[in-house]
Amino acid sequence: MEPLARYTPALCRKARRLLGNVADAEDVVQSVFAELVQRGRADVDLPYLFRAVTSRCLNLVRDGGNRRRLLQRQEPALRGPVRTRFDDEVIGMDLMLKVVDRLDGPCAEALIYRYFDDLTQEEIAEVQDVTRKTVAARLARVHQVVAALLGSDGARKGGP
Repeated sequence: MEPLARYTPALCRKARRLLGNVADAEDVVQSVFAELVQRGRADVDLPYLFRAVTSRCLNLVRDGGNRRRLLQRQEPALRGPVRTRFDDEVIGMDLMLKVVDRLDGPCAEALIYRYFDDLTQEEIAEVQDVTRKTVAARLARVHQVVAALLGSDGARKGGP
């Protein structure tokens, strides 16, 4: 299967960034390709694979038991240098997990595509197969959740 050899390294890097764990990242990517083999699909492109990996990573993060296990094992790494820029705020993975918990699937995917994968709104619209206006609305929802989680501190700074 050509996509396996071609896209596995990039997909593993993406999953590792989202999960903070190499073993879980490899499991997620392998499960995506295993499902494709079972379905007999070899005609997949990179946007489809990115979306499938992102979705599985988000599901894994949302799973409470797995989240506790990951946090216990990776807590120093999650609270340390792993940071991403979110407009006017720099947020860590601990805040990112709280934000993802409060978002629906499409909004959480838009968050990941924008702030982890550095995709533009147009690129996100293409990957999610929606309009750019829908992507802007989803990112606005993300901003609302972050502002709510940051409380008065986010509001005082002009918030996202």
